Amino acid sequence: MQAIEISVFGAPGVLRVCERAQPVPGVGEVLIRVAASGVNRPDVLQRKGHYPAPAGASDLPGLEVAGVIESGDAQAMAAHGLQAGDRVCALLAGGGYAQWCVAPVEQCLPVPAGLSDVEAASLPETFFTVWSNVFDRAHLRAGETLLVQGGSSGIGVAAIQLGRAFGATVIATAGSEDKCAACLALGAHHAIAYRSQDFVAEVLRITQGRGADVVLDMVAGDYVAREVDCLAEDGRIAIIAVQGGVRAAFDAGKLLRRRLTITGSTLRARPGAFKGAIARALREHVWPLLASGAVRPVVYRSFPAHEAAQAHALMESNSHIGKIVLTW
Repeated sequence: MQAIEISVFGAPGVLRVCERAQPVPGVGEVLIRVAASGVNRPDVLQRKGHYPAPAGASDLPGLEVAGVIESGDAQAMAAHGLQAGDRVCALLAGGGYAQWCVAPVEQCLPVPAGLSDVEAASLPETFFTVWSNVFDRAHLRAGETLLVQGGSSGIGVAAIQLGRAFGATVIATAGSEDKCAACLALGAHHAIAYRSQDFVAEVLRITQGRGADVVLDMVAGDYVAREVDCLAEDGRIAIIAVQGGVRAAFDAGKLLRRRLTITGSTLRARPGAFKGAIARALREHVWPLLASGAVRPVVYRSFPAHEAAQAHALMESNSHIGKIVLTW
């Protein structure tokens, strides 16, 4: 099969088309003929040598795909309501930049009705991440206020829509007025242009001094202290990336006095059972919203797979809104 490999660590140009043996599914796994592969920030980090694949995972980049089940563990498929020939999207620990990939059955979900393969491939990494962190870890509830940092990113557009769908007031930050407008169009109640506005002051103004109940943070670094300053009592910060740096200094006294929580997680190395539980929650609570159109995938651009380098360059330019996808 054809695949896209990281020839050496470095700039986007190190991605190259290669020939690899077609993978073979094992117990609890399926073989997927890939139609489209999502592109994500962790792929960029892996390409640069900063995010190695977990032990036992493919060295090929790619954490999400959409395609058709070709074969696999029939008993496991039946237990999850799937069979050969079904269109699915899947969360992977690696190997998604290829014409075929192997995925655990429990991390596969049927393509929501009405969605294309490109749209379906944009779902798993972001929706698994948002559900796990915003709802499972930070326990966002209806009536609360959610602050989404980087609202125009793939994660951001999913968080905005899910937050609104489940009854939260959503505030998003973005880097330009155009991106703020996109966040509002996706359902954010308020959007803050962080380059020209102080998001702490704006959150406190919008909430009449109360603050946000949950913050979804992809920045970390010096953002953490500022997020502490705009949290409501009993507020929660969920950190999912460290684009602003791994070190953060903040007033721990505020955590004590206002009963704040700072949590964080990465998904890639978590066991299959953990990811399977998220998949079941998504299928029950979120997939009906996608099928009805209440929540929708946002794909900025798709590239033929052999143009993976251009796709990575676009991601690093930060000029996109939503997801970038490769097609096979």
